[in-house]
Amino acid sequence: MTAPAAAPSVLIVDDDPDACRNLADILSDLGYRVATAPDGPAALARVREEPFDVALLDYQMPGMNGVELYRRIKQVRAGTVAILVSAYTTAATRDEALGAGAWRVLAKPVDLPRLLGLVGEAVGQPLALVVDDDPDLCGTLWDLLRDRGYRVAVAHDIPAAAEQLRGGPVQVVLVDMRLPFGDGAAVFDLVRAACPAARAVLITGHRREADDLVRRVLRAGADAVCYKPFDIPRLLATVDTLTGRGAGDG
Repeated sequence: MTAPAAAPSVLIVDDDPDACRNLADILSDLGYRVATAPDGPAALARVREEPFDVALLDYQMPGMNGVELYRRIKQVRAGTVAILVSAYTTAATRDEALGAGAWRVLAKPVDLPRLLGLVGEAVGQPLALVVDDDPDLCGTLWDLLRDRGYRVAVAHDIPAAAEQLRGGPVQVVLVDMRLPFGDGAAVFDLVRAACPAARAVLITGHRREADDLVRRVLRAGADAVCYKPFDIPRLLATVDTLTGRGAGDG
């Protein structure tokens, strides 16, 4: 028997306990798994314990504002989609939040139907996992895939990839074939065990040296290979095709 899918998870971070409680009650009634935190440090502790699909972050909080909090959440759980809520929404605030990777910025008082619609849209975005030990490349792929409408988790080595795969159903994995203390074949084995339906794109900058390994993993069921330096449109089109999305989706 297939295990039931886990309920989508939302973390609400706000130093107003009534606002947290009211929104948590509404989201729980809609079937979400909800946690709350009153400030940045408490939120980071929760994020380190478990992954969340969406984080609803108040902008103005003591000690750490919502933008700085999301920058730190992103380092731990890059696949968490952030929606920033602020009573102090300005062009500068919005630019700062979006520049940090937040998905949407909403003004207080919150338009509740719009907020609930955005939460639903966020959890419906396909989850991509990028496994590569180059932080700059991971950051570039994160930006490109987020702009394409994907949630994007990141791992720099095999243990981190295993941890990310435990966090939720991944639709597509982009895996470098050369990793610290292992290779992309080991990650592919983890993917097949944790998310059998996930599609896999192998990536490498060592075409000749990795040729035998690439062919072996393709025979084992990987879907495609893209070589560095990437043809970015081709790479994105490959991911869209594997996940059944059109170029205009997202």
